[in-house]
Amino acid sequence: MQSYDHIIIGSGINSLVCAALLARKGKRVCILERNPIAGGCICTEEITLPGFHHDVLSAWHPLFVTSPAYAELGNELAAFGLQYRNTDKPAAGLCSDGRSFILRTDRDANLAALAAEDAAILQAAMQQIESHAELIFGLLSRQLWRFSFLRLVVKSIRKAGINEFLQLCRDGLASARTWLRPVERNRPWQACIAPWVLHVGLGPESASSGMMAKVVLFTLQAAGMPVVRGGSYQLVAAFQKLIEQHGGEIYTDQDVCEILLKDGRATGVATRQGKRFECKHSIICNVTPGQLYESLLPSDAVPAALHQAAANYRFGRADMQIHLALDSRPQWSDPELNDVALIHVSDGLDALSKAVNEADRGLLPACPTIVVGQPCALDPSRAPEGKWILWIQLQELPAVIRGDAAGEIEVPDNGEWTDVVAGQYAERVLHCLGQHISNLVEITLGKAVLSPRDLQARNANLVGGDPYSGDCALDQNLLFRSGTPMRNHRTCIDNVFHIGASTHPGPGLAGGSGYLVANHL
Repeated sequence: MQSYDHIIIGSGINSLVCAALLARKGKRVCILERNPIAGGCICTEEITLPGFHHDVLSAWHPLFVTSPAYAELGNELAAFGLQYRNTDKPAAGLCSDGRSFILRTDRDANLAALAAEDAAILQAAMQQIESHAELIFGLLSRQLWRFSFLRLVVKSIRKAGINEFLQLCRDGLASARTWLRPVERNRPWQACIAPWVLHVGLGPESASSGMMAKVVLFTLQAAGMPVVRGGSYQLVAAFQKLIEQHGGEIYTDQDVCEILLKDGRATGVATRQGKRFECKHSIICNVTPGQLYESLLPSDAVPAALHQAAANYRFGRADMQIHLALDSRPQWSDPELNDVALIHVSDGLDALSKAVNEADRGLLPACPTIVVGQPCALDPSRAPEGKWILWIQLQELPAVIRGDAAGEIEVPDNGEWTDVVAGQYAERVLHCLGQHISNLVEITLGKAVLSPRDLQARNANLVGGDPYSGDCALDQNLLFRSGTPMRNHRTCIDNVFHIGASTHPGPGLAGGSGYLVANHL
């Protein structure tokens, strides 16, 4: 049995951050990953054709480059080969009538591109984030069940005054529709901004989606839309070198099946491959609540309330991805879109709301929001010279299909995703996209479609194809993110900790929970 100070189960971004910080403090750390490669949702593969390097699953890193983890580890990661490529045109919205709006990292340019009333709304939103940045970003990056966070709240009240603070709270609970209702006539602007609520696991009618859209918008203008040169997996490779440099180890093909306990404390883990690893101090689990409390921990060690909470944990809408290898750069109907990092093809708030509602009712949306990423616009090394790739994400899908809103696709009686259904839905999406990219059909060399079923097969935390490892509605977020009565990443076992997208601060490529637990330890 090999012995370590800390054992981390799973190798996603939170695990990598946690392991790196602990190893740099001289702790003996190991990461155990069930898959053949480390990285969790960070993986780069030639999934279509040789020479075309696609970021399968996650791809864009604005949250990581603005995170406390990157501030602390960035220089070392760079020394181990991590390089970022960025753009001053991070996002855009494109409507069915061909009108578009391009968001730039220059706020003054964005304000100048909007009508006076719309510019005033944008300016007020950004000033609100700036004025309350310490509290807002503290809410998204600190342990919330701490007196230190309570002191931050009191400090914010004293600084702003009670009336302004209450207004911030009120705005923080408002939906994206409430915030964007005054700009209903500007559908391209809506198409650019409103779908970002999907990227934080919400819908346009969800409580707090308005504030989250403002935070994302603020972040995009501040940090752009960086990608890793050569593919996101280069981030994993840099982390692995950093961890190993400080004496840590990463084991792949090791599926942890049990946390071993003695006298109420964790002493190690066992894997399905027949190996055992001993821990002296802690075990850190980057898993869903169900995996932790219903599988890894012995049943008799978990109180009934935790069993019930884990069983009641909700997962959100499913995700689907399409990866295209192209013979040349796509020609958009608006040439200004040719070098934008991420484009939302949408008709704005109402179209977004309709698609989300259809998915929530178990239907395949008739007109989905299509998220189109163009990594080669930032990093040409992703494809052979002169070639291109597209990263397409669809976040308004049901995990279990009850029907097709357009009445065109026949779904199985059991509601399961099949290759046939995924292929037919992909054709619907690509047909819509072809209305905006004149040469899409002619230049497509290869295609890979990943259904919600495929996503879960790749990563056990993506239950039902939910890319955020849990519904992010307000009753299962922030103070309540893990869906259990446990606080600050603790569990019912003193030296077992819970990290990952199912815990606070939630999903997103920032490493937040790993950073918080590492600093606590």
